[in-house]
Amino acid sequence: MLDLPFANVVLSAAAFIVALGALVAFHEFGHFWVARRLGVKVLRYSIGFGRPIWTRVSPKTGVEYAISSIPLGGYVKMLDEREGAVAESERPMAFNVHPVWKRICIVAAGPGANVLLAIAAYWLVFIVGSAALRPELGPVPDGTLASDIGLEQGMIVTRLDDHPIQSWDELRPRLIEAALAGDPVPLEVRTGRGTTDTYSLDLTGATADPQRLFDRLGLSIPRFEVDPVIGEVVADQPAARAGLQAGDRVTSIDGEAFGTWTQMRDWVREHPGAAVEVEFERDGASLTRVVRLEQREDETGAYGYLGAGPFVPEGFYAERRVQVRYGPVEAVGQAVSQTWRMSALTLRMIGRMLTGDVSVKNVSGPLHIAEYAGYSAQAGIVTFLSFMAIVSVSLGVLNLLPVPVLDGGHLLYYLVELVKGSPISESVQAAGQQIGLLLLFMLMSLAFYNDISRLIG
Repeated sequence: MLDLPFANVVLSAAAFIVALGALVAFHEFGHFWVARRLGVKVLRYSIGFGRPIWTRVSPKTGVEYAISSIPLGGYVKMLDEREGAVAESERPMAFNVHPVWKRICIVAAGPGANVLLAIAAYWLVFIVGSAALRPELGPVPDGTLASDIGLEQGMIVTRLDDHPIQSWDELRPRLIEAALAGDPVPLEVRTGRGTTDTYSLDLTGATADPQRLFDRLGLSIPRFEVDPVIGEVVADQPAARAGLQAGDRVTSIDGEAFGTWTQMRDWVREHPGAAVEVEFERDGASLTRVVRLEQREDETGAYGYLGAGPFVPEGFYAERRVQVRYGPVEAVGQAVSQTWRMSALTLRMIGRMLTGDVSVKNVSGPLHIAEYAGYSAQAGIVTFLSFMAIVSVSLGVLNLLPVPVLDGGHLLYYLVELVKGSPISESVQAAGQQIGLLLLFMLMSLAFYNDISRLIG
């Protein structure tokens, strides 16, 4: 199984709870706030499902606030004649007696709140600013689309179609969008000679599956090579137990010489559990130690682990990074645009999953989301905010799908009611609920299956 240090597990769990709690609370607050403004009585506002583990009743409004035992969602319970007897004096405050346009507003307010939260998160990301890798091309393999049109390692992408490109973070989703369109797209690059050239990247018939698209394109981040000098040693791991120290320059392992840290790392990964002889230089002296590499596993299988990181000279990444930052006003437009693009991209990717063009392996469950939440929390507040924005967009879009039990299913019922002039019968709604629960169960099962498959490789 995947070896995750206990501290990382705790951090992932904590980051997941914070992120999911905030996203669910904001989503349900959208329903809650609009319902009360439109005259509907709210009985309970709950984060989580199942048995409440904490409750508090507001003496002013009578609303019961609760945190429940199953932390995978939440709900707002409103006064409704379909769920129990309602006193005649309170009937005007029941959800079901209000006109359909009010019910539409209340239901749509949840996904709408997620959109607003995503905009706010992206706005903070853009005004704080973030360091990102400049869109420089790494090695371009033969036989790929990039190789076929003459793209080369070291070129820097400056524009894709009509969109200026500042970083790899911008280039990746733009390429996926272009693959979804499936048309030739102009790609502008700055060459090592200082000239600007434009190439036509023909994406006709290209898959939009991120797992396969970039292999087909042949576009990748360059390897920024450093010397095989140890910069840090992880306590109580093979390198530390053998006495290796920061500053040691590895010259060979089992007689194999290395020119870069990447070459050494790749060799170590190919020898899980092996006892190897490491030759290195320290303070001008040549030394030798026997190190038993640890065996670990990830989604690719078993690999060797040394427990040491490279020495990266100060400023090594400075010229390879760009700072993406906007003023408070300009950031509003950028945040709205980014939220709209990510919403449209999420919806289109779901559509391609249904047609089979995008693998369902891209569906992530709570385990994988928790793991990524931990990584983003470790990387800093800007990365965590970006993670929150993406998940908030996904939550909003998924809830708008026309599936019974989701907000989109209820909206579909209300739109039909608008057209036919009367509500859909309770028997039809009950059948829809059963179908919706089945679809939701199937989706959650798929997500958990993908999570477990990633963990056990």
